[in-house]
Amino acid sequence: MYWKIVRNDMANSKLITGMTMLFVAVAALLVTLSAVLMVHLTSAIDTLMKQAETSHFLQMHAGEIDQVRLTEFAEQNKYVDEYQMNEFLNVEGSKIHIAGTTLAHSVQDNGFSTQSEKFDYLLDLDGHVIEVANGDIYVPVSYWKDGIADLGDTVIVQDQTFTIAGFLRDSQMNSMLASSKRFLVSEQDYAAIQEAGTVEYLIEFRLKNLADLKNFEEAYTSAGLEANGPTITYKLFQMLNAISDGLMIAVILLISVLVVAIAFMCIRFTLLTKIEEDTREIGVMKAIGLRVADIQKMYLAKYGVIAVIGCMLGFACSFFLRDILLENIRLFMGETDKVSLIWLFTGLGLLLVFIVIMGYVQSVLKQFRKLSATQALRFGTMQGKGQHAKLLNLSANKRLPINLFLGIKDVLSRKTLYATMLAVLVLATFIIIVPQNLHNTIAAKSFITYMGIGNSDIRIDIPQGKQNEQQVAAVMDRLEHDTAIKNYTVLTTKKFTTIAEDGTAQNLKIELGDHTIFPLEYAHGEAPVAPNEVALSVLNAEELQKKVGDSLAVVINGQKKNLRISGIYSDITNGGKTAKAAFSDQSTDSMWSVVYSTMADPSLVADKRAEYAKTFSFAKVSGIDDYIYQTFGTTIHAIEKAARAALVIALLLCVLVTLLFMNMLIAKDQAPIAIMKALGFTNVDIATQYAARSIFVLLLAISMGTLLANTLGEYLTSTVIASFGAASFDFMINPLAAYVFCPLALTSVVLLATLFGTSRAGQVKIIEHIKE
Repeated sequence: MYWKIVRNDMANSKLITGMTMLFVAVAALLVTLSAVLMVHLTSAIDTLMKQAETSHFLQMHAGEIDQVRLTEFAEQNKYVDEYQMNEFLNVEGSKIHIAGTTLAHSVQDNGFSTQSEKFDYLLDLDGHVIEVANGDIYVPVSYWKDGIADLGDTVIVQDQTFTIAGFLRDSQMNSMLASSKRFLVSEQDYAAIQEAGTVEYLIEFRLKNLADLKNFEEAYTSAGLEANGPTITYKLFQMLNAISDGLMIAVILLISVLVVAIAFMCIRFTLLTKIEEDTREIGVMKAIGLRVADIQKMYLAKYGVIAVIGCMLGFACSFFLRDILLENIRLFMGETDKVSLIWLFTGLGLLLVFIVIMGYVQSVLKQFRKLSATQALRFGTMQGKGQHAKLLNLSANKRLPINLFLGIKDVLSRKTLYATMLAVLVLATFIIIVPQNLHNTIAAKSFITYMGIGNSDIRIDIPQGKQNEQQVAAVMDRLEHDTAIKNYTVLTTKKFTTIAEDGTAQNLKIELGDHTIFPLEYAHGEAPVAPNEVALSVLNAEELQKKVGDSLAVVINGQKKNLRISGIYSDITNGGKTAKAAFSDQSTDSMWSVVYSTMADPSLVADKRAEYAKTFSFAKVSGIDDYIYQTFGTTIHAIEKAARAALVIALLLCVLVTLLFMNMLIAKDQAPIAIMKALGFTNVDIATQYAARSIFVLLLAISMGTLLANTLGEYLTSTVIASFGAASFDFMINPLAAYVFCPLALTSVVLLATLFGTSRAGQVKIIEHIKE
């Protein structure tokens, strides 16, 4: 019986049924895609790192190395399972020619390596360990994606010509946020080009138990082993691999959750509209003795069928979109080996959608208990109680036009009815503004200050070497006498030893210099100024269990000194474990130096960068804009696309929801409309009243949505980005887009939808709706 009733009802209300099914399908589609993306990203990273056997502990080192001592340490340390040392031939970008173009503008440290013997394997795009032939070269997959290299292109280094035989996945240096990129060549070819660059060492360990990593780090530091470079651990490798796609997925998840919420509200609109249309039939059924539970079962059966079909439709549509969204993950990380887990989470997500929809429909159907058979047969609609807005009396109105006044009064009199539309428009405003603000923030030049890098125009990296001090002096002298330079500072990184309260020692890389000229954004506290102050990166602060105001014991010039922690900041450079201080030191050799400068005329940055690149051949010179583009470009473009998609989706939803809401109102207000017509109100007057209602609700929604986007939205995005290494975060808001374009776009679509949706009001006949 129920199936026959459901089939007939769906056939008689094709539009409402189709709209409801569409909303369910959208909810199911987004839930399915979210499950697929999350599981695929996490499992693909895990698969990649297992296939490559990623190092648990990596110490990069530049300078002389004692291989015998390292081998003895690895053999004697109880935590070590495997140990190896790989060479990384760091070659200047200008000396690397790919298809006739150099990598001179690359901000990466490009180097050449041979295949590892024990672990940390470089993989091809099928996930296999690469065996490279003489004369061939494998290039980082990121350069293929950026269009720099293609299969079969020639690579020239030190008069040696190579043919690109394929592209490699590097579980440790895949991400553009990693400062280095490895090219893979054979051992014979490596020996032939060894004079082209400087050899650095990758000292790598895999432990028997990853949980012992901290104890191993302490043992490595206590042994006084080579540590002239960044130290990176397994957890940080995971974070670097996840950050670009993870941030994008987080934005998609946020939009998905909000769109699903809107979809449920749209289901409410369609259900209430259907109930309004069926009020007389419901009254008849109650009059002949049918129980409320039996009447509810008819609607539940119908919406159960709609929910099942909608979920299946959304699941089917997800297959057309998942390949597009997974393209970047598959390219950099490969396929997942946990397909069953994807199916499990997809099934659970669809089941959750079905259960929530049915529970939501059940809650809406409780209104049947409030409807009497007499009321339904007499009025043909569900009569709301309506709380009259006592402060808005028609006789007291002196300023507002009568139609505008009546529209606002109706909203205030039936707050509960309009609350759903208000909530939808608030969420739509939120969906538009949050991704837009996130894109503006990440794309802004100042965003790098959240990542441990000063906001300047030009950055000059001077590596460690015997001539480091002379090279730094030469750069400073040139900048000092260059009238085009407005300001500059030199920051030199040195390695010191910290002493914990329990007496254990740990290496700490401290960047010395004036940190007030190009300041960072500090999560807590401020930049170090006094000689007895030090600022720690978030990872170091967590590891050392320190907060602002605490004391940190550091060995300087052979003496233990207590430094006060002045601030804590985010950092993605050098493994994320850095520190900054303002004291002077001559007792320790420099690891590297970075010179930041700003131009008096920012338009000359490109020319000045090229000039300095030729003058300072020993350094890597890059414009900060280039640094941002090469480091965050992929993420910026992805979020920009998401922001645009969110804008389109939100506006379409606003149109659809407004149309549905107006249809519901017209169905509910037929008797009041007939009375107004009898009193002399024209169709234009009635349309104006409905437009006033929509615009009044919209203005409230825009105000609330903007406030939520700039508070709750900022908090949510801060929480997500903090999980990827940026502890502090403030939105960079584009006032024109957020406060002008967004309200105008919403107002336009809502007003047009209202005028179109209320066109039925003119068809209401007075004689059919005024009974007494």
